[in-house]
Amino acid sequence: MKNANVVARTTATLFLTTALMLGESTIALAQYGQGGGKDDHDSRQNDHGGKQDDNRGGRDDHGDARDKDDHGAGEEKVLYIWAQDQAQVAPDFLAVVDFDERSPKYGEVINVAPLPPPGNTGNEPHHCHLNSTKTILGCGGLLSLLKGQNGIFFFDVKDAKKPRFLFSAKAVESSMTDDFMPLENGGFLITQMGSANGMAPGRVAEFDGNMHFVANHFGPWSLFQEWPSEPPLDGFNPHGISARPDLNLMMTSDFILPSSTLMGSMGPVLRGSVRIWDYRERKITKTIDLFSPDGNPAQGTMDVKMLPKDRHGYGYTSGMFDGHIYLIDPARNTGEVAFDLSTVKPHVDSSTPGGMGQIMATPQSGDRLIIGTFMAGQVVMLDATDRHNLKQVSVVSFGENSGPHNIVLSSDDNRLVVTDYFLNEDAAGIIHFEGDHKVHVLKVTHDTLTEDKRFKLDFNTAFKTGPARPHGIAMK
Repeated sequence: MKNANVVARTTATLFLTTALMLGESTIALAQYGQGGGKDDHDSRQNDHGGKQDDNRGGRDDHGDARDKDDHGAGEEKVLYIWAQDQAQVAPDFLAVVDFDERSPKYGEVINVAPLPPPGNTGNEPHHCHLNSTKTILGCGGLLSLLKGQNGIFFFDVKDAKKPRFLFSAKAVESSMTDDFMPLENGGFLITQMGSANGMAPGRVAEFDGNMHFVANHFGPWSLFQEWPSEPPLDGFNPHGISARPDLNLMMTSDFILPSSTLMGSMGPVLRGSVRIWDYRERKITKTIDLFSPDGNPAQGTMDVKMLPKDRHGYGYTSGMFDGHIYLIDPARNTGEVAFDLSTVKPHVDSSTPGGMGQIMATPQSGDRLIIGTFMAGQVVMLDATDRHNLKQVSVVSFGENSGPHNIVLSSDDNRLVVTDYFLNEDAAGIIHFEGDHKVHVLKVTHDTLTEDKRFKLDFNTAFKTGPARPHGIAMK
């Protein structure tokens, strides 16, 4: 058996290494092995309406120096938006946007990389992230399970403006792929919100950046180890993930039982807890159950962010449906309310308390927290100097129900990208949070957020196939 495992691992490594060397966009790992079809990538670009980059020779209007790919070492010039056709007829796709503020094409879609078949529609593109070397982009499909498709997708982005699809994969014990956290070795930790059938417990899947198969795992085609080895049975449905390797700490936040959002459900089963992990051992050491001031459990702790430089390893999570932000103390195993989103000014009335808090971002200064509110249509900057008592310092308003959901900071913390779309399960489920499909850029200083009016990108009109839903964000 040991020899067989070695042969399988060696064969798989050679296969994937060849894929990377050739840069093929036609390779997919199907559920039980290898499959895929030829990607008519060039012919589909115009179908999506993305303007093809005229620089076939590797130059642009700025000359050689500005076109050289330093893999993210300097200011980001390319923005990736992981998205889907609203009608789910055209393939799910990765939009490439000019993010160079000095470019005449700033804010324009300059390329599109569609998923090749099989399984290239209906995945509900969700979050995405570059690996630590900024050469591989990992993307998730939240609802791929419903069509029996792979839900984890990888693109080669060595040539930043011309990403190439590499392969897709799926975990064995888990599904409902959500957020990606890059690892030092070039791989990822990936939150899988549901079990293999969309129930509980979910897992955190680990992808080896060296493309080596993990020994002693669930089968010869798995690219993942799934953590923890013995998951808790008390509603472990991880969505958010954040880590401080320097403190050997990691946090994940439980959000919702995925299957409870599908058609026929009596209603969503929300979670309200944060898991504290031994980062190196990949083991959950503590569970912090959160309660709002009225004594009821926190409602839908979707995201969690640990504060950079904080010596205690503090983090924050937000109750999406109760309107509070909670301070997480991993040493004391406590969570307490640090801010009430219903106090944000200007106030916007909404059916959900606090306007429905969404994804958060933490600048490297370690004393600011930024969060979007879907129903209120706002992005709010909070002063976290007093960890226990956050204070509003700035806000940008896009309009009620505009739907800011995902937010990601540039590497220098000077720009914040916002996508106005959360999740619409259409006929498959009961969640319908559409947003207005716009992508915004905010200028960020220590104390201010201001909208960059030069950047105007509307996914309702950017593609010839019709409206598209922008979700995942990455920059290079």
